[in-house]
Amino acid sequence: MLATGVLSMLLLGDGLAINLLLAAIPAALAAYFAGRAAERRVGAWSLVWAVGCLGLLVVPALRDADWPSFLAVVSAVALGSLALNGGRTWAAVLLSPIGVFNALVPGPVWGWRGLRERFGGARRGVGVGLRALVAASVLLLVFGALFAGADAAFASLLADLMPDASVTGGPWHLVLLASGLVGALAVAHTAAAPTRWDRMAVPAGRPRNRVEWALPLVLLVVLFAAFNAVQLAVLFGGYDAVLEKTGQTYAEYARQGFWQLLLVTVLTLLVVVFALRWAPRDGAGDRNLVRGVLGTLCALALVVVASAVRRMDMYVEAYGLTRLRVSVVAGELWLGLVIVLIMAAGVWGARWLPRAVAASAAAGVLAFGLMSPDGLIAERNVQRYEDTGKFDLDYARTLSTDAVPALDELEEPMRSCALRVIAGHVREDRPWYATSLGQARAADILRDRPLSPAADGAECGGLAVRLTTR
Repeated sequence: MLATGVLSMLLLGDGLAINLLLAAIPAALAAYFAGRAAERRVGAWSLVWAVGCLGLLVVPALRDADWPSFLAVVSAVALGSLALNGGRTWAAVLLSPIGVFNALVPGPVWGWRGLRERFGGARRGVGVGLRALVAASVLLLVFGALFAGADAAFASLLADLMPDASVTGGPWHLVLLASGLVGALAVAHTAAAPTRWDRMAVPAGRPRNRVEWALPLVLLVVLFAAFNAVQLAVLFGGYDAVLEKTGQTYAEYARQGFWQLLLVTVLTLLVVVFALRWAPRDGAGDRNLVRGVLGTLCALALVVVASAVRRMDMYVEAYGLTRLRVSVVAGELWLGLVIVLIMAAGVWGARWLPRAVAASAAAGVLAFGLMSPDGLIAERNVQRYEDTGKFDLDYARTLSTDAVPALDELEEPMRSCALRVIAGHVREDRPWYATSLGQARAADILRDRPLSPAADGAECGGLAVRLTTR
């Protein structure tokens, strides 16, 4: 726990990259030893959640863009909490992330009591530990300074490895130390005394009559089938006839429908949830009715998902890829996966469904971060420029350094105009542990191929106007 606090103080003050994972590893070890001391067994799912948590913390080390890193860190906290608390029900999966935050106050109190018990409650024992730490620090400092003075290569190695611990950032370092220590104590306390969310009783809904339950859903299935009949015609090449009938352009047709279909997907999941809560449960006939109606509804909802994704693809072809567009498509695809899991649960039972949905969400966030969204956006838009001559230069400037490899393929002066703002975000003064792979690659590219000084503000502004009016 102390190692977590010290690493947080020394490494996290310059930004987030591999340092976040380095600070989290000792906290994970603290949780393991605290759980083992409390005679908790490490289950297979707890191990899966723990590995997923640490895997998600790799994303900030790879990507410079803040938004996929933020999603990855939030998801890592949720998975870590699920690993500590355990559970297989919906209540456990949805409420476990609260467990660690509930231990932020009891954790330090528990840690202090444990420290006093470990030293027998005597101040002398605490003094012995402190004196040992001071002696070790003095020895390392003296001999490290002598070795550094004796060999310039060793001195350079120490300078590269040692974090900045200057007194100018003293208050901020203390905040990071306290945050890391309190967080590690909360994690260890949760591992030793988890909240048993599985014990929370959720009352079952009152089953409805077959007609009362099935009639609205059957009519909804008919509506879905009629809509999907039109969508299948469109998906198989009936765009010209549809656009001629509606009087819309290619892009207007795509933009108008995507958001409605995304909302349809979300509402369909809510309908399935409430339908299962109020479903008739008198016998095998009722179970077959529920499976048939909801299975058909889910299958038709998958066609809606495919139609929504296709519409967004049409819109991207017309206007290019953006962060919002790639995010909502990823969300729509995940909702489609959830529908598939619900259909599978209707066949093989739903006991595994809550954890499968949580695992799919974490895997989706991890894949989203690893694929480098900003790099994908830049690559797709550069390809669109080569095909159509259209390019949103102003939007390209808002991307992170992850987009530099793709934007580097542009011709001059567009390359320099697109990279000039992004190049200002490349910081070569950051230490290794706070530099992402995206930042390092961008620095290498810009060092090997400097920006053209001829591409000034006036020329870039005129270029952006010409590209917009094409």
